[in-house]
Amino acid sequence: MDLIPDFALETWVLLAIGLVLLYLYETRSHGFFKKLGIPGPTPLPIVGNVLSYRKHRVDFLQLMIDSQNSKETESHKVLSDEEIIAQSIIFMFGGYESTSSVLSLITYELATHPDVQQKLQEEIDVALPNKTPATYDAVVQLEYLDMVVNETLRLFPIAGRIQRVCKKDVEIKGLFIPKGVVVIIPTHVLHWDPKYWPEPKEFRPERFSKNNKDNIDPYLYLPFGVGPRNCIGMRFALISIKLAIVKILQNFSFKPCKETQVSKISV
Repeated sequence: MDLIPDFALETWVLLAIGLVLLYLYETRSHGFFKKLGIPGPTPLPIVGNVLSYRKHRVDFLQLMIDSQNSKETESHKVLSDEEIIAQSIIFMFGGYESTSSVLSLITYELATHPDVQQKLQEEIDVALPNKTPATYDAVVQLEYLDMVVNETLRLFPIAGRIQRVCKKDVEIKGLFIPKGVVVIIPTHVLHWDPKYWPEPKEFRPERFSKNNKDNIDPYLYLPFGVGPRNCIGMRFALISIKLAIVKILQNFSFKPCKETQVSKISV
């Protein structure tokens, strides 16, 4: 038997990241590291320690910490330190496969639509000349990149369906939904409905231009869900995808090869 498991490279990367996150975690509440004779971690510059994150910020982690400190704990379940860390790790790891899938689909669409790829590269070169390293502020200003990502997520939504449990009896337009029933929203069907998306099989980033974006019903475009229980990693996933695309297109172009299958989507 081999002493070192034959894991894929991606698995080793995930394990390494998990160990780093564990080390950054506030171990004093567990005493696990102390039992091993290992001193508690020293907060890193800027990043610091996850549970020493006490500045007032309106984000996912701050909301969980605030729920612990709230005096009105009778109205909700307080998360333990372990649960907060678990949610934070899921926040990062949950988007690993889905983000890589979206990147693969974007590269496919750019390779099979060279006009779109050229326009996107031109936008990137103007905003970041001479391969200037991308910054958050610069990336969020790239309108055409946002359009390309949104259109890819319309064609290939990561979540094929969204599920919610009905919390009380309700009637909507004559349809009675009893409490406890699981309601399923078919994302693909909504995204490919020709009634709302003309020629839905076509890859057209212009659907999400400034002029058209305001006309899109938010409940007809659900790549990350919608409402208070939408994907908690949405912004993190989008900025990761955009940063990757910018870096790649600053240095390379995508072209289909002879094995590339170019076909219409079957609805």
